[in-house]
Amino acid sequence: MKHTLFAFVIVWLISPGINHHVAAQPKNTDAQPIVVGPNDWPWWRGPDRNGIADAKQKPPLKWSDTENVLWKAPVPGRGHGSPIVVGDQIFLATADPKEETQSVLCYDRKTGKLDWQTEVHRGGFEKGGNGKSSLASATVACDGQRVFINFLHKKAIYTTALSRAGKQLWQTKVADYVLHQGFASSPAVYQSLVLVSADNKGTGMLAALERSTGKVVWTVERPKLPNYASPTILKVAGREQLFFIGCKLVTSLDPLTGRKLWETEGSTEECVTSTVTDGKLIITSGGYPKNHVAAVHADGSGKTAWEIKTKVYVPSMLENRGYLYAVQDEGVTLCWKFDTGKEVWKGRVDGPFSASPVLVGDHIFATNEVGRTFIFKASPAAFELIAENQLVGEVLATPTICGGRIYLRVAVNQKGQRQEALYCVGTKE
Repeated sequence: MKHTLFAFVIVWLISPGINHHVAAQPKNTDAQPIVVGPNDWPWWRGPDRNGIADAKQKPPLKWSDTENVLWKAPVPGRGHGSPIVVGDQIFLATADPKEETQSVLCYDRKTGKLDWQTEVHRGGFEKGGNGKSSLASATVACDGQRVFINFLHKKAIYTTALSRAGKQLWQTKVADYVLHQGFASSPAVYQSLVLVSADNKGTGMLAALERSTGKVVWTVERPKLPNYASPTILKVAGREQLFFIGCKLVTSLDPLTGRKLWETEGSTEECVTSTVTDGKLIITSGGYPKNHVAAVHADGSGKTAWEIKTKVYVPSMLENRGYLYAVQDEGVTLCWKFDTGKEVWKGRVDGPFSASPVLVGDHIFATNEVGRTFIFKASPAAFELIAENQLVGEVLATPTICGGRIYLRVAVNQKGQRQEALYCVGTKE
């Protein structure tokens, strides 16, 4: 990455007690370029890490358990991570509480057939945490050659790389972890690195690992506070920045080196959402210990542009054409002007929501916790509901939309037993 003089002559707002270690830049060439297709969804929140699908795709606007379901595949165990799609494969993380195993699953994209299941960890399951958490809440990431996943195992966070055939390539311990609500941070692939986070009450950490070897390239020590956000890389204010929100801080790092670009106070202590941008501002939101949605300048100043005392805690938000769209946990939909925070409209759908909305063209798809998906217009004119679709079951994972299809992780109760399934919703060609 090329740096400008401006990138180094910036305001540093460094919080006490937070240190970073930068190792030598990796010289290996084994990482190979990141290769994903236009119809893929290779990591959390999609190709551009913002919850926006290709506008050319045309997923169906109507479905049910008996309409426009192309296939349905059983998912062993339990997890709240989203499916990712690369080439003809779908990858999904899961945890089996009976066997105490944590695994990565691979399904055939066309048929839903389970191609392989690779056990990553066995034993060491922790009890407790939030009732909505799971031991497989992270979303898998794929660079085209390797599959990466984060798991909480034996009171520590580990990142593991598998081949696309399911063979384990490496595994790296990132940090010890003190369980509070749970663990749900997803890995982020960037150039030769995979970036991971492990905020907690013990040894909080941000780390960059070589994609090819798992070797630690840099680490940044974090405050000893619980937090659940995933690292997000976005191009803002003319350069790519690694943003991390939570522990009462809004932080920007150089993703290649871990060098702190700027940092400011302003977020809540515990954050879940992934930030979005209009190219100038980034968004921070949270629900504990304070409710807020705020926009922060990402030009190095770290100044807050605006702040609203409202709660958008778990579902991440969307930016589209200068407007910010949100679905609150309880089911209120909101549209604000991105640059000013002025409320444009407010609507209502049935909550609660844990999954994040996804934007396709001018349609926002938002799925609540009982499997009902609301489709409404991404338009500042007014809240306009287009369709409502029901799959019977519980949905806590964010749906994936790519290649004109929708992939949903749904759990149903069968004779007193919880059974998950992966749905592929689409129209027959």
